[in-house]
Amino acid sequence: MLALIDALGLDRPLIAGFSEGATTATIVGIRRPDSVRAIVNHAGYDFFNPQAPSFTIMRQMLGGSPEATEANPDAAAGFAQSPEMQAMFELLKADQDGAQGEGYWREYLRLAFHRTTRSPGYTFEDLGKIAAPTLILVGDRDQFCTAEEALTAYRALKHGELAVLPDTGHIITPTAIDSTINFLDRHT
Repeated sequence: MLALIDALGLDRPLIAGFSEGATTATIVGIRRPDSVRAIVNHAGYDFFNPQAPSFTIMRQMLGGSPEATEANPDAAAGFAQSPEMQAMFELLKADQDGAQGEGYWREYLRLAFHRTTRSPGYTFEDLGKIAAPTLILVGDRDQFCTAEEALTAYRALKHGELAVLPDTGHIITPTAIDSTINFLDRHT
């Protein structure tokens, strides 16, 4: 992201991400606080807690057991039982296979396993390095990112805002999109 910002000559862009993308957007703000104007972290702050339940959940989802050390694509395909997770899994498969060829989704899961099952090395304390206004956005039913962790992340920020969406899981909804646009519009 930082190399892209530099290559395009962007002057402190607004950035937003969901889940793993939100973690990436937030790390940009930690590494180079002056590089962005505002950040939206939608359900991607869990990775800043080295003991986050998300790591165990991801090992279960992608590897087939809480103790897995490698991805098991067949187990991952069987794990997507809820309509919400099934839709996300089908989108992942279509995106990866469409871009890289039939069956590439399996390789993608192998690559994703290691970066989603362990801490990226940053903690909630590192969020205090972010200079840009940052919105922590979460659904109150998110199984990965809890509202309690959202509050911890929000409190670590110098210029933070917090939005908890009612009756919402780990999914991008129209309300989440509206909240993101509203926040970014206020910081253009």
